Amino acid sequence: MGGAGESSTGGCGSGEVGRFAVHVIRGRWFSVYASFLVMVGAGATYLFGIYSKEIKSSMGYDQSTLNLIGFFKDLGANVGVPSGLIAEVTPTWFVLLVGSALNFSGFFMIWLAVTGKIAKPKVWQICAYICVGANSQNFANTGALVTSVKNFPESRGVMLGLLKGFVGLSGAIMTQIYFAVYGNDSKSLILLIGWFPAAISVVFVFTIRTMKVVRQPNELRVFYHFLYVSVALAVFLMVMTILEKQFAFPRAAYAGSVTVVCALLFLPLVIAIRQEFALWNQQKLQDDSPSEITIEKPQAVESKLVALPPTSSPNREGKSNSPSCFTTIFQKPPRGEDYTILQALLSIDMSILFLATLFGLGSSLTAIDNLGQIGESLGYPTKTISSFVSLVSIWNFFGRVFAGFLSETLVAKWKFPRTLMLTLVLLLLCVGHLMIAFPISGSVYVASVILGFSFGAQLTLLFTIISELFGLKYYSTLFNCGQLAAPLGTYVLNVKITGMLYDNEALKELAKKGMTRSSVNELTCIGVRCYRKSFIILAAGTFFGALVSLILVIRTRQFYKGDIYKKFREEAKPSETGMASASIADGR
Repeated sequence: MGGAGESSTGGCGSGEVGRFAVHVIRGRWFSVYASFLVMVGAGATYLFGIYSKEIKSSMGYDQSTLNLIGFFKDLGANVGVPSGLIAEVTPTWFVLLVGSALNFSGFFMIWLAVTGKIAKPKVWQICAYICVGANSQNFANTGALVTSVKNFPESRGVMLGLLKGFVGLSGAIMTQIYFAVYGNDSKSLILLIGWFPAAISVVFVFTIRTMKVVRQPNELRVFYHFLYVSVALAVFLMVMTILEKQFAFPRAAYAGSVTVVCALLFLPLVIAIRQEFALWNQQKLQDDSPSEITIEKPQAVESKLVALPPTSSPNREGKSNSPSCFTTIFQKPPRGEDYTILQALLSIDMSILFLATLFGLGSSLTAIDNLGQIGESLGYPTKTISSFVSLVSIWNFFGRVFAGFLSETLVAKWKFPRTLMLTLVLLLLCVGHLMIAFPISGSVYVASVILGFSFGAQLTLLFTIISELFGLKYYSTLFNCGQLAAPLGTYVLNVKITGMLYDNEALKELAKKGMTRSSVNELTCIGVRCYRKSFIILAAGTFFGALVSLILVIRTRQFYKGDIYKKFREEAKPSETGMASASIADGR
């Protein structure tokens, strides 16, 4: 009998563990962890500076052609409207699967071309491949990021900062994996970029989904725990990047580095399981005391219903009498209220943001895409060039987190305009461009840090400013429209200016040697003059963008002096009242 009892108890225990495992996998916090991992694979476009030389040499392209390919990469990465439209009519799992298919097919075709496994494709085909592959990150953003924000609507700012931060770290993480798995074979990096992000999305395809919102009082504290882990990961990657410059690491050392990275990536899973375990115990207590449920359940439902903002519910009474969006284009509401899409796009504020983004993000992406050739022209070895790319990725993370958390503190405590912080970031970016235009010993390392930090900070500030000035009702569309200036700026600054000036300097070197363009397969420029003129132009353009953004600072100074979150607090008051009533009932 004792043996039978033990068997029964063991079966009950194993069944309990199984139910808890299902509870964890289906929970909101595990969905957040899955979203972190999907974001780790969503920043592969930042590695273009490492593998671009392989495309250039194997295909026999000049710098202008390579920069054209870089433009199509940025075009695919910044045009997120198709993924948004697909997400409107399909479930999250379908969005993630489409993104996975696009990622693998695009980069796998490039790998086949670079390794000579297929006939040499035309330039437009390579442009199409990389555009398709890069566009997959928008599907990852839409599937993971937007879903996570819907699951944690009251922590959307922190959630955006964390997820975008992991995108910023993805380049450095994948660089470590690349060295550990493939050594110094940059052609294989293209293959890694093809299968690794696609595999992550497939693994978590049914885990990330929109769920019922259940507010937890310690929600913000949990997100800070996630932040501490991500900062520790970023610091470790930065230390590894510095050590790689000083020592020649064998592949075993990189394997150890990847092991530490994986351990740090699993720590958020521990945090998620801990939170799900707390919810599991709370649910069991409620099941054991049904009398309390009869008191609390109606109040909880009532509080949730009252907490919904007015803008999220349709105006059923006045729907038939609502004016057309075309008739209200120039009847703009006050800043902070919900603009229509046309009102926002045709506003002076959006035009100023567009110009600042054109030069700010455009010049940042131009510099990042050319890092490989910059390092080559200055005589740096391949591993050092990889260090530049890793530094950009790591400080991209710090820029996103810093801009989000610090700007929020400055706005809340001292009414410091977020638009002024954007101006300061653009001025800092000018310094980075000038350090490349006039390089000295070690200046490219510092410039890489500035480029990464400025790029990440610009993205966070741009998307936050758009949400503050034009409201949240059409934020998903305005969010994607806000970054459309980036590929346009990249085309002008990268393809038409930087690439052409580089090729002109390379042709001058050939002429001095008595050679012509047909004499060489790859057009390469060596020396400090290769990028001097182009980066002086980039610095001047970024400075102009900073001056333009000052106009927005002047226009919005009164707006930021006020209480920009007053409306959201007023909408939350009924919810707080309902929660207080529930707490009183608990006390009874």
